[in-house]
Amino acid sequence: MDAPADAPADAAGRVVLDARDISRVLTRISHEILERNKGPQDLVLLGIPTRGVGLARRIAARIAATEGVEVPVGALDVTFYRDDLRQQPTRGPQRTQVPPGGIDGRTVVLVDDVLFSGRTVRAALDAMNDLGRPEVVRLAVLVDRGHRQLPIRADHVGKNLPSARTERVMVRLEELDGRDEVRIAGPGEER
Repeated sequence: MDAPADAPADAAGRVVLDARDISRVLTRISHEILERNKGPQDLVLLGIPTRGVGLARRIAARIAATEGVEVPVGALDVTFYRDDLRQQPTRGPQRTQVPPGGIDGRTVVLVDDVLFSGRTVRAALDAMNDLGRPEVVRLAVLVDRGHRQLPIRADHVGKNLPSARTERVMVRLEELDGRDEVRIAGPGEER
């Protein structure tokens, strides 16, 4: 499949969420988090690098705009907690940043861009054990594409995106990639 003529040169596949869609989805997720938590008290957002951190910051900004309260945001690197390092190309470890006040006794919402096999979330739960003991842990994802290998389910989902195992879901965020979009591409399509 060819990218449209006006699409960036590195664009492949089809757009399933554009910038406006992502904005609406994050607003909805923010409201769902507040509703489920009955407000912003004792709430901490931990983004899973790389794109989960940017998404967590955006959700925190929306909560602050709605509630007038700053929700602590941190980053939780899971690199050394993964059980599939031999099969996945490794990336350098990212910095874990625990918000002031820590996570003990708090409601922690893990934020990631795509939920696929569930292995990243399992690694995040293991990594969190080294940081403290939250009262509750929830999961918010921009895209749930299915194909779970572990019994993990997101509490807050931006878009359920049925996909084939061979397809790639590519999330791009303004902060890192210069634009907001989610694309899905088949195995023969270039990134």
